[in-house]
Amino acid sequence: MLTTLMDGLLCCLTGKSANVVVPIETSEPADGYEFVEVKPGRVLRVRHVIPEREVEEEPSGPGGSVHCKRKITVYRNGQLLIENLGDAVRQELLHAPNGEAEPNCTVEVELADPPSNPTPNPDTKVDKTGSVVGTGESGAGGTATAPAPILRLAPDLTQQPRKRRRKPKRTVVIDSERKITSCKGTHADVALFFVHGVGGSLDIWGSQLDFFFRLGYEVIVPDLVGHGASSAPQIAAAYTFYALAEDMRAIFKRYARKRNILIGHSYGVSFCTFLAHEYPDQVHKMVMINGGGPTALEPSLCSIFNLPTCVLHCLSPCLSWSFLKAGFAHQGAKEKQLLKDNNAFNVSSFVLRAMMSGQYWPEGDEVYHAEITVPILLVHGMYDKFVPVEEDQRMAEILLLAFLKIINEGSHMVMMECPESVNTLLHEFFLWEPDSAPKSKPRPETANAPTASNGGATSESQAKNK
Repeated sequence: MLTTLMDGLLCCLTGKSANVVVPIETSEPADGYEFVEVKPGRVLRVRHVIPEREVEEEPSGPGGSVHCKRKITVYRNGQLLIENLGDAVRQELLHAPNGEAEPNCTVEVELADPPSNPTPNPDTKVDKTGSVVGTGESGAGGTATAPAPILRLAPDLTQQPRKRRRKPKRTVVIDSERKITSCKGTHADVALFFVHGVGGSLDIWGSQLDFFFRLGYEVIVPDLVGHGASSAPQIAAAYTFYALAEDMRAIFKRYARKRNILIGHSYGVSFCTFLAHEYPDQVHKMVMINGGGPTALEPSLCSIFNLPTCVLHCLSPCLSWSFLKAGFAHQGAKEKQLLKDNNAFNVSSFVLRAMMSGQYWPEGDEVYHAEITVPILLVHGMYDKFVPVEEDQRMAEILLLAFLKIINEGSHMVMMECPESVNTLLHEFFLWEPDSAPKSKPRPETANAPTASNGGATSESQAKNK
């Protein structure tokens, strides 16, 4: 602690960073590690393992095919309206009050001037214009459930006010057919990509890498720039979202197979989302672990990470303690050892400050996420103090085909705290495929879906309206 304070004081006096911003030393064997130069002087360490296996070709059967069709309308006041028009993805029909089935229910947004109908309170679940954000629920089954029922305001028959139709600012129509098949480790065209978040390294995925390596999967796990054993430039511009996203694009293009599965944690979820949006035909499935809500990234103006680097260096013991407190459900000797051994929070103050200040991604809003047609599994640790569960619930509402799973005993670093539960959930999701022929749709809580055999993992049957 005294050394840290002295280093920070020297940094403030000399104006130079107290941290030597270089990759950490590693005593790991060279087998399976590669150093990829994504740009001149910008080198990433990548763990790439291809197990010896008896290759099994992908089954030539019909597989599971889903029709992804939805209309996304954005109004000038920021209102977002999503109409799910597909019939294969959301097979469960909306049931009207009279008991009749009402498939593909939509809503027409209108304003009355002067308003004759009661206007909902803005603090309620209805937006300020009197319509509901029509998004789908996160089903617990192999097929996502129908959109949430649309709230219609009862018309006033005594008056006929003049109505004006609101003009949308932007309209996006998505219409695609996706074939979703089981991805086994014995399939030569399947590759798994794991992406960590701020302050971590590829070591946080140790349990997942060993588990899926034994099952025969090809696994690619990179260190973000400035993390682990990757190079660490001393300019803040090297750590913006766009710079990091281009790094992940280069890694993806280098190692991608025909069917690729992206697994991201925390900030790493944003890069997986970027790749899924850019390469929808190559990304077969995606997993978001404690990634948060579908909001555009913007650095906070009032954050501790805006302090000078030397001050952050002085506070580094407090930051490490805070990360342990908020990132793990328990703070015992086991968790402290996991934090140390897996480099879960081992990064210089300069890199930490630059990473947090560089989280600017205005394109990654709700519309951006709603356009993704890739099947997605959301995993959330119940005790996560960084990402509230409501954010992942909102994400499940916005995404077209998503399943939300909550692990009761986990927190932000759930893949390290509950590796068995996480590995089981991930593997069953990799093997999941929708039924090839339409069948009678059971209730969401009884539908077939990837579930954990470990008692610590539970299913969120439906997402709540935010």
